[in-house]
Amino acid sequence: MGSRGNIINSKFPKETSRPRVVIVGVGFGGLNAARNLAGQDVDVLMLDKNNYHGFWPLLYQVATAGLEPESIAYPVRAIFHSSRNVRFRMTEVQSIDLATRKITTTGRPLTYDYLILAAGSANNYFGNDALAKQTFGLKDIEDAERLRNKMLLAFEQASTERDPDRRKAMMTFAVIGGGPTGVELSGALAELVHHVLVKDYPMLDIADVRIILVEGADRILAAFPESLQKSAREKLESMKVEVCLNAPVDTVEDDLILLKDGTTIDASTVVWAAGVRSAPLADTLNVELARGSRVKITPELHLPGHPEVFVIGDMAYLEGYKGKEAYPMVAQVAIQQGKHSANNILRRLRGEPVQPFKYFDPGTMATIGRRSAVLDAFGVQLSGRLAWFGWLFIHIMYLVGFRNRLIVLTNWAFNYFSYERGVRLITGRYLPEEDVSPASGE
Repeated sequence: MGSRGNIINSKFPKETSRPRVVIVGVGFGGLNAARNLAGQDVDVLMLDKNNYHGFWPLLYQVATAGLEPESIAYPVRAIFHSSRNVRFRMTEVQSIDLATRKITTTGRPLTYDYLILAAGSANNYFGNDALAKQTFGLKDIEDAERLRNKMLLAFEQASTERDPDRRKAMMTFAVIGGGPTGVELSGALAELVHHVLVKDYPMLDIADVRIILVEGADRILAAFPESLQKSAREKLESMKVEVCLNAPVDTVEDDLILLKDGTTIDASTVVWAAGVRSAPLADTLNVELARGSRVKITPELHLPGHPEVFVIGDMAYLEGYKGKEAYPMVAQVAIQQGKHSANNILRRLRGEPVQPFKYFDPGTMATIGRRSAVLDAFGVQLSGRLAWFGWLFIHIMYLVGFRNRLIVLTNWAFNYFSYERGVRLITGRYLPEEDVSPASGE
């Protein structure tokens, strides 16, 4: 089984000789792997730099003041209160030595008998440092709060700005990337502006606000059928979102988006939703990586040559989706791979052969505003309100904790009937700059 030592055992109430499974990451994959190992004859240690599991499909709603951050996150320790064989440690994994089974962290080093890597994904800026510095990402709660602060602060600044051109630039918001994240964020921002902020800032001409969705390809929601792509685009345009297709971005500099054809877009707030890659931890493994720095794995979900190391979710590259495509970086894949990797570990411990991963595809969906969505599942294609109710049910069902489900459902009901957004808070030490020149009259 490899080195066991006292390093991990110190996390458990008693010294045991049971196999030790370390899970890196408490996202959808890591969480479901731990749940399947809870109560089994193994010791499980979960590692993450955050002490909570986050429901990241709803981050855009935190960014657009629809939900409180704590309503989409849940403490990991609380999830496993009753699981005596599962422990959690808040630390960041820096590297892994596969030969010695040693994990280097920001705390003390750890060893393992089995390892499940489920560290998720990061923004992919394709080597362009300017994009990383000049745009907002949306990968964690802190990102969502920073983006919310920036968008609300832009309206505060615009409310005192006398120069009309500067005011329009302050109220121009661009989202780069026409996938589900970009589409959902654009729609939610449009609703925030046209139904809520228009009342908060009556001194501003709401016609000056521009929300631009920039996509390098000739369509949005490329993973969806063409009819749903068209429906989503029409819905966004009816919400006054400018959908800019065939517009690959070269770089972003000082509130200016430079497209590869030489044209530019002025925007005070630019969100990057155009690419993701595996978590940087993948780069430290010294193994073969595929597109997006994803780790190539066997059909049984482990590293070639290392049957004790499983890689799942957004970190993993495995072909077999709809033929020879790689499985997409979505929550359902991570959930099912998390369960499967745990079950394969238990099979190996029982002396049984491990099984290849088989994916049950529940379909894809994306929401566009408060009562519209697109849904493609089991051969059924829906758009509009019925698809939105399906989207709402799925997201409520997969939230962790009754309290979170109740809070989110209450907020959504409140927003649905009142067109309000209750979390319009600018947190941190921000003060808008005001024009106090003699010509301003103040």
